[in-house]
Formats: sequence, C-alpha cells, structure tokens
Amino acid sequence: MAIDLALQERLMAAAPYGMGVAVHAEEAPERMAVLSKFGGRTLGELNANANRLARVLRAHGVGPDTGVALLCRNRPEFIDTVAACSRSGARMTPINWHISPPEVAYIVANCEARVLIADVAFAPAVAAAQADSSHLRLTLAVGGDIEGAESWDEALAAEDGSDIDNPILGSLMLYTSGTTGHPKGVYRKADATPTPFLLAVRESGDFEPDTDCSLVTGPLYHAAPLGLNLSMPMGAGVGSVLMDKWDAEETLALIHRHRVTHTHMVATMFHRMLSLPQEVRDRYDVSSMRWLIHGAAPTPVHIKHKMIEWFGPVVWEYYAATEGGTFLVDSNDWLKKPGSVGRTVEGTKYKVLDDDGQPVPTGTTGTVYFAAAENRFVYFKAPEKTDAAYRDDFFTMGDMGYVDEDGYLFLTGRSAETIIAGGVNIYPQEIDDVLQQHPAVYEVCTVGVPHDEWGESVKSVVEVDESYEAGDELAEELLAWCRENLPDFKRPRSIDFATDLPRMPTGKIKRGLVRAPYWKGRERAI
Repeated sequence: MAIDLALQERLMAAAPYGMGVAVHAEEAPERMAVLSKFGGRTLGELNANANRLARVLRAHGVGPDTGVALLCRNRPEFIDTVAACSRSGARMTPINWHISPPEVAYIVANCEARVLIADVAFAPAVAAAQADSSHLRLTLAVGGDIEGAESWDEALAAEDGSDIDNPILGSLMLYTSGTTGHPKGVYRKADATPTPFLLAVRESGDFEPDTDCSLVTGPLYHAAPLGLNLSMPMGAGVGSVLMDKWDAEETLALIHRHRVTHTHMVATMFHRMLSLPQEVRDRYDVSSMRWLIHGAAPTPVHIKHKMIEWFGPVVWEYYAATEGGTFLVDSNDWLKKPGSVGRTVEGTKYKVLDDDGQPVPTGTTGTVYFAAAENRFVYFKAPEKTDAAYRDDFFTMGDMGYVDEDGYLFLTGRSAETIIAGGVNIYPQEIDDVLQQHPAVYEVCTVGVPHDEWGESVKSVVEVDESYEAGDELAEELLAWCRENLPDFKRPRSIDFATDLPRMPTGKIKRGLVRAPYWKGRERAI
C-alpha cells in the first residue's frame, strides 16, 4: 500500500494524546467509520461525538486513570465511547453483557467506575451496579430510558463537537473470563507505544483506508474483536461493519455486500460456515477478503485446511490473550506446519517450562510462558493473582504445548484441563481434534471423569450433526473412530451426547462446565 508520509507523521504526533480519530476525521470526514443495525457514523460524526462525550466525562470528574464502565451491544455508541475515553485519560472497561447482573455489579465496583454507559437492553444489570457501587457519579442510558440514568442523546446534544483542548491518552482495562472466582481486571498504564506483537499483527493486516472495510463478528467487550476488528482498523482510518449477533450466512452476506477485506473469527465460526450447504456458500462472493485472522480457541487442522481452500491464503492465526501475545502464522507457513499457532514474532520471547520451572526439550509438552512487555500488566487490585501469573519476567495463561525443531508452537490444551489417567497426562484438545473429523460430530468437548482405579477416565461429550442420530450405535461408531486414529491411552472410554455445549461469547467451549456434573461431590477441581 502507498503510505502517505505526511498523514503518518500526523498520526504519530496524535497517538500520545489519543487523537488518531481526529486526524482521520480531518482527512476524510465523510468516510464511513461505523455501520450497524443501530445506525452509523462517518469519521466526522464519530470524532464530534467523541469530543462531546469527552466533555461530559470531564464535567463528572473523569481524568487520568479514572474508571469508565461500558455495558453495550455492538452499536455506534460503543465506538463513540472508545474514541472519547482514549482522549480523556479514562481507564475504560467494556463489560461482558452475557454475565449476570451481580457479576456486572462486581466489575463496575471493582474497576471503580465513576461513569457507567449502559445499553437499555441491560437495565436490570444497571440497577444492580447502581446499588452496589460507591464510585458511580453518572450513568448514561443508550438506546432508551433506564431508571436512575441520564439520556445519552440529551447529554451529548448539550456539548460542543469540536476537538477538546489538552487531550490525555486513556487506557483499556478488560476483565478476564475465569472459570472460578471473580474475573480479574488486566491493567496497564496508558501507553501509545505498540508492542512488537501488535506491530506484527498490524503489518499483516496491511490496511488501506480508502478501500478497506472491517467486519466485527464478535462482541466488542472481548479483547480480540475490540482490538483486531475495531481499534486496529480504526487506527488506520478503516471503517467497520458491526454484527449484533453472529450468524454464518449473514457473515457471508455482509462480506459480499460491503466488500469486506478484514475480519477476525474463532474456530466455531469456521465450522458453522463450512456446515452451510454448498448452494448457500456459493451465493456469496468472498474474494474481497485479504485478511482473516483467528485465535481464542484451537482450530482443528481439517477445518482450517478447508477455510484456506475456500478463502485463499489470507488466513492468519495468532496465539495471545488479554495479557499479551507472541505467536503469529500466515497461511503459507501454516500449511507447512499444520496445527501450529506459529513462531514468535521479532522482539518477543517465550519459554516452555515443566512443573518445576525448568525448560523442556524440543518436542516436549510444557506450560507456555510469554516474556512480559516493558509496560507489564498487573491484575487490578489483586497483587496475589499478579504474582501467581508471573515467573520472574515471564507470565502464563496456563496453556500447554510444545515447540518443534523449527520453532513452531503446537498447543495441546490448558494445564487446568489436563486429564491424568493412571499417572499419564492426556490433553483433551488432541482428542477433540480427532473426533471433530468424523462427519457425525458437530461439536465435541473431551473431559476427565472419575475412575476408581485410574483416577480419571477419558469421556467425550458430543453435539451431533443434524443428519445423524445420537444413540448407542453412533457412540460405538465414534469409539471405533478413536481406536483407529488415537493411541490406546488417549482414546475416550465413553461417549455422551449433548444438545448445547456451554460456550463463552468467543465461541470457546467452557470445558470446566462440561466436566463439573461428572465430579459433583468429588474432589476434582474445575
């Protein structure tokens, strides 16, 4: 892409103040910034609303490192808030609106939000948050009236849309989705300097503001859709189309209609698009796609092969989390190393360690650690959890894997998910990947269940494709499939069937919730 050096210099000068959107708005005020079923914004409108909201925030005491909580669907006001907080010094926390009102209230209180911006769809959670928080000074209601809240529209209408004086760079504090205990806020000081990993991802996107379009497939409260589907394109002046609820055919229709070039997806989205009838897939032209990046959950090898065959060599994969990231791989390298999540990008480091903290040999499974960034994260108001995540200057998300002789990382699961049968470690993701290749399997989650002699036994819980019938006959067929494709010690000893496996909004199956009923009254941690 041809680089406008003058524009790049202006963007670099604006970055330390969170004013990148203002530069793009001055350059191309009529360019599309946001499209959604709730309305849209041009760059000029987005920038003006960001300034109006920044003035509202300042009037209610929001300054450097002040908490602002956002509970909102994928709609333009979400993007207005992102742009406003980035220039107001605010520490913005988008909240998962799938969680319960008490959990929302916990996060609003824990992040010490002075302002809560909330979608009318989540009024019960707003009431819980207002009752529990001693920090809240203002609640703004988006899309309708909420008791005890002021109107977003009225509040912004009273303010000037011109660029604010003395902008201050804000920060983002997302909360992790843990399976036990309260979620943790991942906190870093405001810093406009991108990490080597983010620089590599940005370079892989090769954004062209005059022609590109990003499709937001997931909820923006999650790190990947917010960072890769919205903030990264927005930083390059590229507009985004927001999906309110993900649907396989609608995804293809939006790519076709808007000539989408960039998007982020997760493995379950791949599977469900590939499950569409061929005549449905053929209705839509996806040749505009230049960058389809995915992560968040392992992708079965055969599924990714089919996606690359369909979309072309535009599929990228990363291994990262809210806390940080290191690994990246394009389609061509992945085809040479199927199943890998790539090699570490330049400027980052990692370790694979055993339970004693010692490096493991090449090809041996251990726990994966990332080198902490210079602006290292902490868990907000939880020093003991921060200490537990780090080993010297390296941290882990609990994932296990091995590195081959060429430096490619292959993930095998999470340490908390490891099945220990007869003293042998078994990684359930490997079993899921094999079962996923059987045509009867729509989704699968393998877990360890109690066994008096071995400690644990391997069980796979399967959602069946609609063209097959769950039952003893199919269970025997799946067990035979595993006998043919897995070593004896890894294969499941039993198959159960489910109709709706529990998932996070990212599409990742909640393995702990699948496992929990089998361990009721027993001592297996989940």
